[in-house]
Amino acid sequence: MSESAPRADLTGWRRAAFTDAEVTHDVYEKGHGPGVVLLSEIPGITPQVLALGDHLVEQGFTVAIPSLFGTPGRSASPGYAIGTVARLCISAEFRAFATKARRPIADYVRALARDLNARTPGSGVGVIGMCFTGGFALAAAADESVIAPVLSQPALPFPTSRARRRDAGVSAGELAAVADRVAGSGLCVLGLRFSHDRGCPGDRFAALRARLGDGFEVIELNSGPGNPDGFSKNAHSVLTAEVRERAENSAFAARARVVQFLRERLAGHESSGDRAAAENS
Repeated sequence: MSESAPRADLTGWRRAAFTDAEVTHDVYEKGHGPGVVLLSEIPGITPQVLALGDHLVEQGFTVAIPSLFGTPGRSASPGYAIGTVARLCISAEFRAFATKARRPIADYVRALARDLNARTPGSGVGVIGMCFTGGFALAAAADESVIAPVLSQPALPFPTSRARRRDAGVSAGELAAVADRVAGSGLCVLGLRFSHDRGCPGDRFAALRARLGDGFEVIELNSGPGNPDGFSKNAHSVLTAEVRERAENSAFAARARVVQFLRERLAGHESSGDRAAAENS
C-alpha cells in the first residue's frame, strides 16, 4: 500500500486546442465512455491531477482536462504554486476576489462541456472542479449539458471576508439557473471539503445548502485534531494530494463516491456490479 498520493504522467493523453469566443486553451483527452471535464487545481495539471484523470479513465469515462494555467505534467512545489496564484489573482478571466461574479472562464468551460457531450455517449457530462476551479463546475451546471457537477474544495472567491466566505463563486444568474435545474429536473450537485479547510470555508457550503437544499450532497472529511486518517488541519485537496490507495483512507472513499455519482448521473442508473466497482475503486 502506498503512503503517498497517486501520480501519473501525460502518457496516452491526446492534446488538442479548443477555442470558444476567441479564448483558446490546450485540452488533454483520454478514454472512452461518458464525458467528464476535469478542471485542475493550482498550480495546474500536475502528476496528481493526471492520476485522478487516469483513474476516471480506468472507471470507463472519457476525460478532458483543459490547461487553464500552469505547465502540464509539472510537479507542484511551493514556488510554482505561489507564482501561479500571483498570475491568476490579476487575471480578468478568473476574477479571484470578486463576489457574485460572472467569471469569463466559466463560459469557456460550458462550451467545452457542450463539445464533449456532443462527442460522447449519454445525455450529458460531468464537470469536476477543484480548489481554484471548484466553483467553475457549479457555473458550468447552468448549462443543460452538465448533469453531474462536482465541487471539490472550491476556493473562489478567496475567503478574505464574511461575504466571500459565503459566496458560491458564481454569478447570481448562474446560481439561479442551477437552483432552477435542481428544483425542476432533479439536478444534484456534489461538494467535497475538509472540515478545517480555511481555503474552502464551511460557510460556503452552508450557503449552497440553503439555496439548493437536498440537491446539494456534501462530503466533509474530518481534518480536526486526532482524526483517524492523520490529515493535517491544512488538508485541502480531497481528490488528489490526500488520497491513499487503501480503503480505510476517507479521501479514497470520497473519490469512490465521486465515481459512483458520475455513474449514477451519466448512465441514468447503476447496476449492482457498478456499485461494487465504485466501492472498490
